[in-house]
Amino acid sequence: MLRVRKQIGCSDELIASCGKNGVTIAMLDTGVAFHPDFGNRVIAFKDFVNGKRDRYDDSGHGTHVAGCMCGSGLLSDGKYRGIAPYSKLIVGKVLDYKGDGVIENMADGIEWVLKIQKEYDIRILNISIGMGENANRERMERLLKLVDCAWKQGLVVVCAAGNTGPKPMTISPIGQRRAVITVGCHEGGYFGNRENLCENYSSRGPSPYDMKKPDIVAPGTDIVSCNAGVEKKGRFYRNAYIAKSGTSMATPIISGGVALLLQKYPFYSNEQVKQKLLHTAKDLSEPWNKQGWGMIQIDRLIK
Repeated sequence: MLRVRKQIGCSDELIASCGKNGVTIAMLDTGVAFHPDFGNRVIAFKDFVNGKRDRYDDSGHGTHVAGCMCGSGLLSDGKYRGIAPYSKLIVGKVLDYKGDGVIENMADGIEWVLKIQKEYDIRILNISIGMGENANRERMERLLKLVDCAWKQGLVVVCAAGNTGPKPMTISPIGQRRAVITVGCHEGGYFGNRENLCENYSSRGPSPYDMKKPDIVAPGTDIVSCNAGVEKKGRFYRNAYIAKSGTSMATPIISGGVALLLQKYPFYSNEQVKQKLLHTAKDLSEPWNKQGWGMIQIDRLIK
């Protein structure tokens, strides 16, 4: 995450300039583990898969995503700090230990977030989940209507483009929606021409509903963030961090940037957030269907 923060202009000074009154982010994923980097900032949890009461993450995906977004970096002296380390988390577990899930759980998760939106003052909904097209039509329509409803109710909905590129029109159904902020991967040349870069399999636009998709990109290759398998051995911790790749990792980087923006300018609407995010992105001189408006630049976004 240190490399990522440098790439996108997210310095410690800039984070400090946004104050410590973090906004609330809802995340629908595989859950979130008890990790020291989250402190007491996970303020609500609901399990739509196994119905457990206590929070957990039997996959590790959600914990990694949450760390990218708002981990404090406590166990790394700040090296692997997330983008918005003062943000609070609402977590819905909608995917199982394999990272698989059913549409009903995802839809129920969004309904839950909308139900508690005012109670917890939720500003952002992060969906680092790619979904295939071969789902039941009625169930998918219900889900997509709920995604649209979340935006209409004022949430900044940030979702992954998916990892099924590089062919055109491969963006996940949720990411195809016009209103949401759809996130693809791009490394900005950091790894040169190395194979297996996330940007090479990041899903491509356009969308049937919006020619200009994805909206924006962020790094997504070998992102080091919180590990659900962290272990405490006496006074020390082992396996606190792990590297993962995908548009799932790029998405919370955008959500974290949005959280910082709303931390500093809480009166911004989701439409204002989206416009400012896109118009301050760095053009990477790539085709639109790969980069959208470009790479997020948090220093431009905040200033």
